[in-house]
Amino acid sequence: MTTAVPAPNSEAVPTDTPLVGIIMGSQSDLKIMTAAAELLRQFGVPYELTLVSAHRTPHRLVEYAETARKRGLRVLIAGGGGAAHLPGMVASFTTLPVIGVPINSATSIHGLDSILSMLQMPAGVPVATVALDGATNAAVLATQMLALSNARLQDALEKYRTSLKDKVMRTIEELRKGGLNDD
Repeated sequence: MTTAVPAPNSEAVPTDTPLVGIIMGSQSDLKIMTAAAELLRQFGVPYELTLVSAHRTPHRLVEYAETARKRGLRVLIAGGGGAAHLPGMVASFTTLPVIGVPINSATSIHGLDSILSMLQMPAGVPVATVALDGATNAAVLATQMLALSNARLQDALEKYRTSLKDKVMRTIEELRKGGLNDD
């Protein structure tokens, strides 16, 4: 599945070219990784979303990583559970930034195995790792990287942060007035 959302003012690439690649090792990871896609869509960042298995489709992994830059991608978000080799292997075949999303899968050791496989990368092959099931933060981090040269995205991030603050302030006000409803 490939989705592209136009990004006004994207520098150096056509607006229909995905800037972020969201990949995962299996369909079971999709439930977590769609959070990254949803937030990128809100920010107006064009992305693609697909499966690339380090274990079942290793040749696809190599091709995906080696052609990512030529296809216009600027950041890769790779999610995986269990052994979670996908982010590290992708990072070994590209110099693009790779953000790893460890996923707490049914076969993992409470997600610890995926976290450690992403954190403990050898020198020179980094994977920026977010929290367990942290696809939302992966999208924020990818957008921050793109915003270094894109004023529209800088503004979108500022508005996003303000909305998070406003939500907390509304909750504080509701607590002052006597409590929150459970809905």
